[in-house]
Amino acid sequence: MSKPAFLLIALGLSSAAIAAPNRVEVPLAVPAPPSATAPAIPATPAALDPAQLRELRSRYAAWQAMSESERARVRAAAARVAALPPAQQQALRQRFAEQDQRFRDGWLLGPQLGHEFTKLQGLFGYLPAEQRPTALAVLRQLTPSQLTQLTLVAQRTPPQDRDRVRAEFLGVAPAARDTWLREHVGH
Repeated sequence: MSKPAFLLIALGLSSAAIAAPNRVEVPLAVPAPPSATAPAIPATPAALDPAQLRELRSRYAAWQAMSESERARVRAAAARVAALPPAQQQALRQRFAEQDQRFRDGWLLGPQLGHEFTKLQGLFGYLPAEQRPTALAVLRQLTPSQLTQLTLVAQRTPPQDRDRVRAEFLGVAPAARDTWLREHVGH
């Protein structure tokens, strides 16, 4: 298995250990892999079937999209998981595999967005493919405080207003986001 794929799985495993078991997350960046658990990756790319190759490419793209600080957090999580006794590692793997696929895929967005994506899912979970890169770029620019405020906006926005609120938020200049968020959290 490639190092980025292992690190992403480790992130999911370590995150699953602290995440609520009923969280459901939908990723913006990658499609769900066909199996409930990550397939074994053969040593040579020629031995990969097309689905495995797509999954590996998706995971690598997700890894590359993370900031270096987020990759460092994933590496640290992988080290913590690797330091656990084998039985505890297996229990974490099993617990993570039992989660909804959308929850597991949500962690491919990185530690910060993966942790909050359940709350953001109403506004950002079902975007057309052409809107995903822009939405991800904006979400990755947010500070933890802004992200927390946006989760409140997302949770308070009725379904019929989601498209409008999302478009409005994505159109706000970075310098005006704090003001926009404060105004909308108050609603």
